[in-house]
Amino acid sequence: MPIVSALNDFVAEAQHIGSSFDSVAVFSVFGWEISQYTLYMFIALAVVLLLILVGGRKLQLIPHNKFTGTLEYGYEFVQNSIGADVIGEGFKKHIPFLATLFFFILVANVIGLIPGAKAATGSISVTWALALVSFVYFNFYGLKQLGILGYMKSFAPHGVPAPMIPVVWFLEFVSMVIRVLTLAVRLYGNMLAGHSILAVFSLATTIFLQTAIFQMDIVAGIPAIAWFFLLFFMYALETLVAFLQAYVFAILSASYIGLAIHPH
Repeated sequence: MPIVSALNDFVAEAQHIGSSFDSVAVFSVFGWEISQYTLYMFIALAVVLLLILVGGRKLQLIPHNKFTGTLEYGYEFVQNSIGADVIGEGFKKHIPFLATLFFFILVANVIGLIPGAKAATGSISVTWALALVSFVYFNFYGLKQLGILGYMKSFAPHGVPAPMIPVVWFLEFVSMVIRVLTLAVRLYGNMLAGHSILAVFSLATTIFLQTAIFQMDIVAGIPAIAWFFLLFFMYALETLVAFLQAYVFAILSASYIGLAIHPH
């Protein structure tokens, strides 16, 4: 039966979905191999720079252009909902950094939703780099604000009993160090899982739809329609996830900045 054949084809092809997310060199520049993830990382960076250049040239006191208004709304969202609410006093100097993180991750995630494209954030190397940038940034400002000794003391909050200070200091210090790991793995894991599910649904929709059309099998068309609606739902969900992951990464970075410069 055509539907059984389609199911067998789906099972056979689904076994190779994981390998489609492997990092593969697409070309080389002066002996440096560029993977598809590195390529899409630079594409995302170029898109963000283009948005800044185009949006910055059309800034107005009262925006009349929808494109410019959307960019300004996004920047104000980062400024008010992430910077002011999370960091508090002295937040303004950190808004350019947080906005860059937010928009870069958002653009990279959205690019990954284009059929055939890859999300740069689906590579652990890219998310490690982003997490490391955030890690260096908040530690730098913590040291700058409090000094080396003051920053080291901040890992033991006020009010901790003297005998517990070494233990609490050690635990707080380890917690600070592993932030780079949690930032990287959280973003990578969520994006890889979401795009893997999209790949499965896309494959199932394609195979059952081809079977229904080329073999004129109405029975095979029923699961094709079901898979299509599941795929549509997942695309809508992943669009939301693309925004949420950019928001979570930016707000966690803001939280770490706040903890570094305003010790408790």
